[in-house]
Amino acid sequence: MDYPTDLTDTQWEILSPVLPASKWQPGNRGRPPVNRRLLLYVLTTGCQWRMVPKDFGCWQTVYGYFNSWSQQGVWETIMDTFRKCYREKVGRKADPSAGCIDSQSIKTHTQGIHVGFDGGKKVKGRKRHILVDTLGIIICVVVTSAAVGEREGLKQLLKGYVAKGMTSLLKIWLDSGYSGTPIIDWVKDFHQATRKIILEVVERAGKGFNVIKQRWVVERTFSWLINYRRHAKDYEVLTKNSEAMIQIAMLHILVRRIA
Repeated sequence: MDYPTDLTDTQWEILSPVLPASKWQPGNRGRPPVNRRLLLYVLTTGCQWRMVPKDFGCWQTVYGYFNSWSQQGVWETIMDTFRKCYREKVGRKADPSAGCIDSQSIKTHTQGIHVGFDGGKKVKGRKRHILVDTLGIIICVVVTSAAVGEREGLKQLLKGYVAKGMTSLLKIWLDSGYSGTPIIDWVKDFHQATRKIILEVVERAGKGFNVIKQRWVVERTFSWLINYRRHAKDYEVLTKNSEAMIQIAMLHILVRRIA
C-alpha cells in the first residue's frame, strides 16, 4: 500500500545508495528487512512505533533500523552529505562561512532521561539547540534537558562542529541569551577551528513582532521541524534518538529539494 509519506522513486534513487546495506539474506534466521522507504511514516504522522501499519512489516524491525542507525550516527552523516550537495546545487560552497544558533524548549511526552524545567519559557521537558547555515540547513543539533542554558548549548554545538572536522565558520549570529565575555573567551580558547569565529549578538528591535534578518533563518528552521508531527513534543526516551529525528526531518527536506 502506498502512503503520502512515502519517498518518490526519484527521491529514493538519491537516498538509497547512501543507506547502510541490509546484512539479511534469504534463509537467514530472524525477520526479513522491511521496505526502508517507509521510515518517514512515524516522523510525519507522529504515531507510536507500535502503531506502524502491518504492511510495513514488524514494527520492531522498523524501529531497529531507526535506533541502530541513530546510535551509529548514520543519520547525521547522511544529513551532512546532503547538506553539502544542496549547497553546491544552489551555487554555495560546500561548507558555510556563517551560521546562526538558537534553542527551542519543548514538552516531553515520556519520562525519559535528561528532562528538566526551563525557568524562562516555563516549560518542563527538553531543549533543542541547533546551528544552521544561512540557508537554514542544520549543521549541528544537540538535545538536552530544558534546564540547560543557551551558553552551555552553544558549547555542545561547537564541540559537535569540531568533531565533524569543520573549520569554515567565521561568524555566528545569536540572540542576547548567548551574550557575555566568558562565552566569547571560551569560543576563542576552545579549539583552533573556533578561534576565528566571531559571535555577533543581534538584538530585537522595538516592541512586538519584528523580523530580524539574521536570526529569522534559524526560527524558520524550527518551523520546518514542527511541520513533522513527531516534533510537536519530544516523544523519545533517549536524547540521541531525539537528535536523530531532527536529522531525519532535515534529511527529508534536503532530498526533496535536491530531487
